[in-house]
Amino acid sequence: MVLSKRASDSDLSMLATSASRYVRDSLPRYEMPENSIPKEAAYQIIHDELLLDFKPKLNLASFVTTLMEPECDKLIMESINKNYVDMDEYPVTTELHNRCVNMIARLFHTPLGESEDAIGVGTVGSSEAIMLAGLAFKRKWQNKRKAEGKPYDKPNIVTGANVQVCWEKFARYFEVELKEVKVTEGYYVMDPAKAVEMVDENTVCVAAILGSTYNGEFEDVKLLNDLLLEKNKQTEWDTPIHVDAASGGFIAPFIYPELEWDFRLPLVKSINVSGHKYGLVYAGIGWNIWRSKDDLPEELIFHIKYLGAEQSTFTLNFSKGSSQIIAQYYQLIRLGQEGYKNIMENCHENAMVLKEGLEKTGCFEILSKDDGVPVVAFSLKNKKGGHDEFEVSEMLRRYGWIVPAYPMPADAQHVIVLRVVIRAEFSRTLAERLVHDITTVLHELEKLPPKLNNEGKEVHVIVEENWSNGVVFKRKSDLETQREITTYWKNYVSAQKEIKRQKVMAS
Repeated sequence: MVLSKRASDSDLSMLATSASRYVRDSLPRYEMPENSIPKEAAYQIIHDELLLDFKPKLNLASFVTTLMEPECDKLIMESINKNYVDMDEYPVTTELHNRCVNMIARLFHTPLGESEDAIGVGTVGSSEAIMLAGLAFKRKWQNKRKAEGKPYDKPNIVTGANVQVCWEKFARYFEVELKEVKVTEGYYVMDPAKAVEMVDENTVCVAAILGSTYNGEFEDVKLLNDLLLEKNKQTEWDTPIHVDAASGGFIAPFIYPELEWDFRLPLVKSINVSGHKYGLVYAGIGWNIWRSKDDLPEELIFHIKYLGAEQSTFTLNFSKGSSQIIAQYYQLIRLGQEGYKNIMENCHENAMVLKEGLEKTGCFEILSKDDGVPVVAFSLKNKKGGHDEFEVSEMLRRYGWIVPAYPMPADAQHVIVLRVVIRAEFSRTLAERLVHDITTVLHELEKLPPKLNNEGKEVHVIVEENWSNGVVFKRKSDLETQREITTYWKNYVSAQKEIKRQKVMAS
């Protein structure tokens, strides 16, 4: 244990951190300090600086759970020092992990016997889960191509342009071409027909999203399955489907039980879901479930013996905390299907309250669907005086709300949206308060003078419309162009600084 170094006798008499010398000095930013400080001072100084963060509960940009019951918090703290990879030392924790896999697998209608163990793994989130699923698809496709004596150096995955960035990471890190189905204005998810058209003999899988990060919409996995079955029959391929259910995997089974999106569809071979989203656990837990052992190539599984006993592992990292796994099991048995159903219904109802409140203002177009992840995505109908969604987002921060504004994916990036994620801890009172504050911001914007460009002319967000191949393209405003230029140069300067830093480190 490191003991605090005694700086002076007078310091020992200072019981209040605010009266000590430690608050008169700036905190270290680049180099580790030479001397120790009292634990009370370290805590108080860091605690005070963290007060400048926004309140997690009002961070409506995030899908991640920010509140759990005290009993679960207690379990988390009791197991925070357990390394999950030490399975021989912590066999009960390993058992709880396996129970979670089995419960989630059956929630997704995995074809299993009554006491048959499912094939799945806990991860640090859906990003790792997607990496593992993608690797399994790539390796299985490569093995098949090798056995057939065909080239196996140009694998690709077909997705919608609305996928989360983790799919782009997978494609870049593991050298897989990402073939994206572009979205269109009014249809912001992957079109199954267009996706199937893009499938070729090098496609390792088609990825469908159950809950788009842009507007919460479910993609039509059933239609994708049916169309792909027909194409596989015609081509004698066996292109499978992965479902990215990061957001929707703990929603659909409880409030849309008749919706066919999971292992009830024969081409769905693996599904990932985020436990730290609507699985109702703090950040740091995801799951990937495979349909059967045949869908996870054995050569990807490592068997290690140096931790006390032989154990199998298929993860990108090694050490991992046990707390979130235990917290997931707590939620599954504490809430049960009844509890999850009630919570998801409450989230949906509160989303509808927010949606209706926004519609009553007459200022917004709703871009999200009533069915799907409880997300409300909306954009301004009339950007008076050049004032846009980015300003609404910025002004809401003064009331404590984090509501992101962003462009839709290609080819609908001219559509700018605000998005509110309704989580379990978001009450109807908060929904009503948010509508009130948004209305206040709208009134404030109306009082502001029109924005002027460098020539002193008023900015108009939508100037004209051009038609090409039956699709409307809206010319970007001067404000949007200026914002893009500013962003470009910021990114350029940051990149140059990073290159310079790496050169210095290398030398």
